[in-house]
Amino acid sequence: MRLPVLNTQYPQFPDPNFALDDPDGLLAMGGNLLPTTLLSAYYQGIFPWYSDGDPILWWSPSTRCVLIPSELHISKSLGKQLRKNNYQVSLNKAFEAVINACARRKSDQGTWINQDMIEAYSELHKMDRAHSVEVWDGDSLIGGIYGIEVGGLFCGESMFSRQTNASKIALIHLCNYMINIGIKMIDCQLVNDHLLSLGAKAISRDDFLSDLKRLRDHKVQWTTAKNIDLKDLDKFW
Repeated sequence: MRLPVLNTQYPQFPDPNFALDDPDGLLAMGGNLLPTTLLSAYYQGIFPWYSDGDPILWWSPSTRCVLIPSELHISKSLGKQLRKNNYQVSLNKAFEAVINACARRKSDQGTWINQDMIEAYSELHKMDRAHSVEVWDGDSLIGGIYGIEVGGLFCGESMFSRQTNASKIALIHLCNYMINIGIKMIDCQLVNDHLLSLGAKAISRDDFLSDLKRLRDHKVQWTTAKNIDLKDLDKFW
C-alpha cells in the first residue's frame, strides 16, 4: 500500500484505521507542524514522530497505551519519597525548559524532538493547548513532563529526570491535577513496560478512538504558572 503524502500547506489526514500494519501505525507523511495541523491530528488520534532529516511522519498505532489518572500505581518506596516533600512542583512555569530537556534525553527510540518540534509545541503552549509540569530542587529543574490537551484527554509527549524518580513525581502531580479539573485519560501513545508498571494499559485503536470521540470536546480549565500544592496524593497508594 502506498503511503499518503500530505499537502504541505493544506494537509488532510486519512482515516486512522488506514494506518499500515508494518510499520505498525504509520499513516501518512508530509504536511507541516503548524498549530492547526497538530491540533487537527491529535483531535483525530494521530501524532507526529520522526527523526531529524526525515519527512514528517504521522502515526496511529493499532495498540495504544493509555493511563487513567485515578489508576496510577505508586510503589511504597516512591510513596515515602513523596511524603518527605523535599521538592517543589509547578504547572506551566518552564515549558520550553522541559521540552528542551526531553529533547536531550536519551531513549530507546533516540532523540526525536528536533528544533522544529520544539518550536511547534512551544507555539501550542502559547495558545494554552500544550502544558508542562515541572519538578524543582530549589532553583534547579530536576524533572518534568509535557503534552497536549484535547478536551478531557491529555496526550503525553515526553518526560525527563535529572534526579531519581523526578519524572514519576511530575506524572503523579499531573494525574492528581487532572483528576481535580476533570481530565479522564492520558494518551501515552506507545506501550512499554515502564508505563505498564505505573498502571497504564494497552487498548485497541478502535477503543482509543471511541474514548477520544467521547472526551475530546470536554471543556477543562488549566491554570498557568502556578505552584501545585496538593495534599491528597495518598489516593495513589
